[in-house]
This record gives sequence, structure tokens and C-alpha cells, in this order.
Amino acid sequence: MARTTPSQLEAIRLAKSYRKGPVTIPVLQAVSLSICRGEFLAIVGQSGSGKSTLLHLLGTLDAPDCGEIRFRGHRIDRLPAAERDVLRNRHFGMIFQFYHLLPELNTLENVLTPLLIRHSVWGYLRRRRAYRATAVQLLEKVGLAHRLKHKPRELSGGEMQRAAIARALVAGPEILLADEPTGNLDQATGQEILEILGSLNQQQNLTIVMVTHDPAIAARAHRVVRLVDGRVENV
Repeated sequence: MARTTPSQLEAIRLAKSYRKGPVTIPVLQAVSLSICRGEFLAIVGQSGSGKSTLLHLLGTLDAPDCGEIRFRGHRIDRLPAAERDVLRNRHFGMIFQFYHLLPELNTLENVLTPLLIRHSVWGYLRRRRAYRATAVQLLEKVGLAHRLKHKPRELSGGEMQRAAIARALVAGPEILLADEPTGNLDQATGQEILEILGSLNQQQNLTIVMVTHDPAIAARAHRVVRLVDGRVENV
């Protein structure tokens, strides 16, 4: 699908290497990528091609060796750690192959954690009714209205991923970064998760950047970018 709107998130000639003992292993090499508001983009490639590394750089979870990352035209890869934390809390939602739910909290409490992190205790308490209503609404949207009080150990893999999606969305992000969001799920449950993501993209104009190794999953996106040996093959 062609897009003519300005870039919302942009990578400019990113390079990233890791050291393993005395050996330097290049992962990304001069990767450039432009993502428009409301786009559903899939990043594909074989294991080790740099897909997850690229996603982590876009989300400022890691820093490139060289190159730039820009959000709304402003450079973000060199922001201080505290400002990057705020950026992720307010503007980027993230979901991963592993759900990272806190085992001691129930589903609703897990979803509310980004808002607890954002505010002081008193700031959160002043808004808690509105925040709880938002979290419940999101859990209804992802089909977990009947699981609000259940702990992660009481949920299936698909239910935990649904909870992780709701948590990623509760703060109203502009961009959702998803790293193999169906990787630990059976085919039917994975399709349900993709339906949820597609609905969010279409109904809320949510920008989604999704890493996957599966061409059939990538086909659900507007556009597919392929990484081969740390380089963009096709955009």
C-alpha cells in the first residue's frame, strides 16, 4: 500500500555490531528505513539477520554504533536514558515473543503497570478510576474481560499475549513495536492475535512495526522489509 505522509519513525544508515570474546560480529550494516503514521510494516528475515536488533534500536532499547533514529523528525537515539524511558512509556508500545507479565500481579494490574510507572503514587491514585476503565476496555477488546483477576500462571499462552498487547496499548502509544508476537502460539491463536493487531491498525490508525520470520504472517502487513545479512534487501 503506497503511503505519501511524512515519516513518523525513521532509521538512517544504522549499523550495529556485538562482540563475542575477541570477535566482532556485525549485525546491521547501513540500514535505512522510513515508517509512516498508520502503516503496518513487517520486518522479515532468517534467524540472525538482525530483525530483532533493528526493532530494539527503533524502540531505543539499544543504541546503534552509528547512524540515526528519528521520531517525528527529532533524533532520539542519543537521548539520555531518562528521556528514552519517557519516550517508551508515552509514545511506543512494545510486545515480545515472551510476555514479560509480572507473576505476582493479576491481568488487570499487569495492564496498568505502564501508568503506575508514569505517575507518582498520588498522581496515579487521582486518576485511577479513569485508568482502570481504560484498562478494562482494552481487555474487553482483546477478549479478556473474563480474566481480569487471573494471575499469569492461570492464563494460556494466547491469553498472556493478549494481556501483553493490552498493556502495550494502555498508555495510548503512537507506535506499536512487536517482536515475533505469535512466535510462542499455535496457528489458530496466532491468527487471532494478528486479527487484533490488524483491527487496531485499521480502527485506531495505530502504526505497527512487526518482526516475524513467517512470510504468511508478514503478508498481513501493508509493506514488507526483508533483512539479509544485516542489510535491507527490499523496501
